Amino acid sequence: MLLFPNAKINLGLHITGKRADGYHELATVFYPVLLKDMLEIVQSDKAATNLAPQSNSTIIFTTTGLTIPGEPDKNLCVKAYHLLKKDYPELAAIQMHLHKIIPMGAGLGGGSADGAFALRLINQKFQLNLSDQQLIHYAAQLGSDCPFFILNKPCFATGRGELLEPINLDLSNYQFVLVNPHIHLSTKWAFEQLTPSKPQTDLRSIVQQPIETWKNNLFNDFEAPIAKHYPEIQSIKDMLYANGAIYASMTGSGSTVFGIFSKNATIQLSKEMNYSYHII
Repeated sequence: MLLFPNAKINLGLHITGKRADGYHELATVFYPVLLKDMLEIVQSDKAATNLAPQSNSTIIFTTTGLTIPGEPDKNLCVKAYHLLKKDYPELAAIQMHLHKIIPMGAGLGGGSADGAFALRLINQKFQLNLSDQQLIHYAAQLGSDCPFFILNKPCFATGRGELLEPINLDLSNYQFVLVNPHIHLSTKWAFEQLTPSKPQTDLRSIVQQPIETWKNNLFNDFEAPIAKHYPEIQSIKDMLYANGAIYASMTGSGSTVFGIFSKNATIQLSKEMNYSYHII
């Protein structure tokens, strides 16, 4: 069985406070975009037999595409399997393969999407009949952005990102350009650049206004302090506006910058640009 975990962008992002558990309170609008990884699982006896004697795992996890740093057993896909296996010990042994396309450390939520889609995929494959709310509960244990990818529709998010309110927002008449400058930003470092504060405006009302008004009203708190350390962020944003973007911003805690363009816009980015980009 195969699913295609997609990326997200943040339409505005405010860090409003520090929590007792070490996380931060935030407010943002998550919006899904069609840049996708590929995730497949098959039931397999090999996962139960081709293991070192000291191992009690029942999953073989492999990857292709972009190189994923870290040990495979730390990957959110593997963690998702073990999270469900703990409550459903009868869960069969599997082989899981991830083809990675969404860049990491880029503010696009690719790792979170992979973990959440692994939960969804296992739920479907083995007919666990878990509801969205149950899957959201598991996803919140994997990471702050993971619950969004269970619903995977435009949402206003608060808490640490797990409190989700679906909103009516349709940008299907626009095209997106995602530009990644290959700067891998630590989320911990990014938060250290901020001083939390209460926003003066409600993101839900801003995104309901014409998109032409967003440039002066819709902001990501991470963008300005991160751009001070990495001026490439501002340069990319300026380039997108110069190419006719209606709205441009850094997403998440960076470093990807996205531009929203009219559907019929002709977008010509510099061939000398040393960044990767996707037009979707």
